[in-house]
Amino acid sequence: MSLFVAVYILVALNLTFWNDAFHVFGGLHGAFYMFAAAIMLLVFAGMIVFSAKYLIKPFLVFLIIAGAIASYYTDFFGVVIDKEMIRNAVVTTPEEASHLITATFIMHVILYGVLPSALVLATRVKHRPLLSKAFVNLAAVVVCLSLCAGLAFANYSGLSSNIREHRDMMAKLTPFAPITSAIALVVSAYREIGLARAPLGTDAQIGPVIAKAQKPVVTIIVAGETARAMNFSLNGYQRDTNPELEARGVTNFTQTTSCGTATAVSLPCMFSVYGKKNYSDRKARSTDTLMDVLRRAGLDGYWWDNNTGSKGVADLISFASVTKQKNSPYCKQGECLDDIFLGKLDSKLAGITRNTVIVLHQLGSHGPAYFMRYPEEFRRFVPDCRTPQLSECSREEIVNAYDNTVLYTDHNLAAVIDLLKKHQDRVDGAMIYMSDHGESLGENGLFLHGAPYMFAPAEQTHVPFIAWFSDGYAQLTKLDRSCLAKYASAATSHDNLFHTVLGMMNVETKVYNPDLDVFAACRSVATDSQFGVGS
Repeated sequence: MSLFVAVYILVALNLTFWNDAFHVFGGLHGAFYMFAAAIMLLVFAGMIVFSAKYLIKPFLVFLIIAGAIASYYTDFFGVVIDKEMIRNAVVTTPEEASHLITATFIMHVILYGVLPSALVLATRVKHRPLLSKAFVNLAAVVVCLSLCAGLAFANYSGLSSNIREHRDMMAKLTPFAPITSAIALVVSAYREIGLARAPLGTDAQIGPVIAKAQKPVVTIIVAGETARAMNFSLNGYQRDTNPELEARGVTNFTQTTSCGTATAVSLPCMFSVYGKKNYSDRKARSTDTLMDVLRRAGLDGYWWDNNTGSKGVADLISFASVTKQKNSPYCKQGECLDDIFLGKLDSKLAGITRNTVIVLHQLGSHGPAYFMRYPEEFRRFVPDCRTPQLSECSREEIVNAYDNTVLYTDHNLAAVIDLLKKHQDRVDGAMIYMSDHGESLGENGLFLHGAPYMFAPAEQTHVPFIAWFSDGYAQLTKLDRSCLAKYASAATSHDNLFHTVLGMMNVETKVYNPDLDVFAACRSVATDSQFGVGS
């Protein structure tokens, strides 16, 4: 039974894995056959370890069901289910999850998971006596591992180099790679139990520029969702997806990279002092965030969320989920369009009295239900995909739906700018927009996001970064907006957000690094040599 299930899982539930292996090993050559045989022997040996009465059947059923679920997302979307992908899935909302659990998914799990599992459960297994079973199982495991080692030794250079250079291939071995990733996530979560958050920027204070302001200074950070830079016409995309931002004279940085490829990583990394090179989930959870440093400096901080939460960034400041509103024309099926922020923001700006930073965490372009991210009047690019089951749509329809989400984000950001203009007699305002990660729309067979960063495509890591400043804000901070054009094509990243916002709000602290403040060189007191962006 273990052998039959091993063959079934490797043949029926690993089409993507074998397709990648076929290309990695250059086709049906000896190296490919030895690799396939070694994988089969390893899997068979692993199953034999659990071959005991009352254990083997539940174990095999678990593998089959897990494999059926994982193979759906791997085969249909090209998704690699690694530790960070699982972390992202754990923190998602039921509304988001519902877009991934479609009729096709359910049918796939029934055909490839439930029915084979039923066959396993219905099969009568004759077990040997305990000692005999232990001896036979041990012998079988030793033989399998010995043969596997022999195959590996016979083609060590080819196997080791291909596996080392193509880790993404091994990450698609279903369900074993996802199970290993899930175990790693549980272990890391256990180690983080009881972590205390270390204070950061205890010396933070408002500098003289903002301190002398006659009006409250307000910075609005719009944390975008799943927006990829290449579909913004501001970055040269052939479609006019940014007509409203273009008309408002924003500053657009064209070469910005993300810290991760999923919200669970990128969002806390954006607001972290560590930067991509030194970032880890443990460090982020055990250290104050940008919002905490701003609060410590005496600024008011607000996080308004139209997504799945702040991932710990806003734990110590005012947090509100706008998706909880009932009877709103912007909301349906438990999700809201991003224009739901605007009324709340208008009221806030009308009564603001203190220097403030407001974060708007968008739902943006989150897939696969792109068609639910924009209202009918922004359905400009048609025909657009009207289902979360992307396999039922052509690539043109998927791209059209995605471009409509970008067009709607353009409108939403322009509306935020217009509100800052509307209240410019009361506040000196600025807006900064940066997306958490990008999105694959079928390039090289990949869809959605969350690919391991080491081999993630540019579609998932190249993100938009846009800024706007009111006249009052520019005059107060002596910011030369025309100067910024010289640096619009410089390499920037999520690493810059932490220090750029501190600079925008004139927060003086030892943790502020002017070399990572994107706007530092364009304040009249700065020189070009002070400007160093990227990571």
